[in-house]
Amino acid sequence: MTRPPSTPTIDVHAHLLLPEVEETVVSHNGLAAARALDARRNGPAALAVNGPMVGARVPRLTDVAARLAAMDAAGVDMQLVSPSPSHYHYWAEPQLAERVCRLANEGTAAHCAKAPDRLHGLGLIPLQHPHLASALLDHALDEGLKGVEISSHAPGPGGTRAVELSDPRLAPFWTRAEETGALVFLHPFGCTLDERLDQWYLSNTVGQPTENAVALSHLIFSGVLDRHPGLKLIAAHGGGYLPTHIGRSDHAWRARPDARDCAHPPSSYLKRLYFDSLVHDPYVLRELIRAAGPDRVLLGSDFPFDMGTEDPLGALRAADLPDADFHAIRGTNAAALLNLA
Repeated sequence: MTRPPSTPTIDVHAHLLLPEVEETVVSHNGLAAARALDARRNGPAALAVNGPMVGARVPRLTDVAARLAAMDAAGVDMQLVSPSPSHYHYWAEPQLAERVCRLANEGTAAHCAKAPDRLHGLGLIPLQHPHLASALLDHALDEGLKGVEISSHAPGPGGTRAVELSDPRLAPFWTRAEETGALVFLHPFGCTLDERLDQWYLSNTVGQPTENAVALSHLIFSGVLDRHPGLKLIAAHGGGYLPTHIGRSDHAWRARPDARDCAHPPSSYLKRLYFDSLVHDPYVLRELIRAAGPDRVLLGSDFPFDMGTEDPLGALRAADLPDADFHAIRGTNAAALLNLA
């Protein structure tokens, strides 16, 4: 395939570790309970693998020179860098949550500023405290970031009902994100199926795409995307199970009055969202492109974790796409979304 020389290869799914965030939360009471929940959800076998896996990747997660060298090896010109989802800390009370997000925003901006021609960043908001979300989105943008990363849901403060992405309390955040043109990167962390997925790393292999599908369904069926048609939301992991099983959602919308709070068939909203290409199967990638459109899929690697790919371009080539679609996903779509000249 020929490459348009002016179009960079852009990976929109790449992560960063921020030690200053972890140092801030380490002495707080809620951390132990959050870690215990994470341990229950993942199981002992996964935890025994996770520590060494992350440890081996710390240089690429923290050092800009190591990151750039890995990008060069993979043929990636630019990354959209987001904090590791382990930094969400949605258990934190409002004052601590605000501190976590400000540190994450400032730390990500400082990391990207070391290679501004190659790195762009996303910050965090405290999804568990919707009243703080808009102001901290503004803080991320003021730091020069392109938007924020969020999970699929957050525990409700004080044991109240979980904050789903359809929660009316998030309406001001969606409004502000739409007004500013901020990117919102949907990346789940933790699946509420809990111990049912605590073997064989099902917590990730099944849990992540399940959470993606549930969160996107909340956005679609609740009418959030009707009320905010200009929202720029990128779903990690190809949107999980939803794009390849969207026909069932369409059927429910037609057959059941209680599934019709959105104005149009659910499949139509896939063309309003963006998805990364990280689906680990060329046939699934082709189906994602068919369902959402080639202008709505972006290159993603989950850099540098083991559930990602070290060769995102190779994975894209394996789908055997037309040249125009290949280059759109390789970088043209992301360049437009990031407003790159």
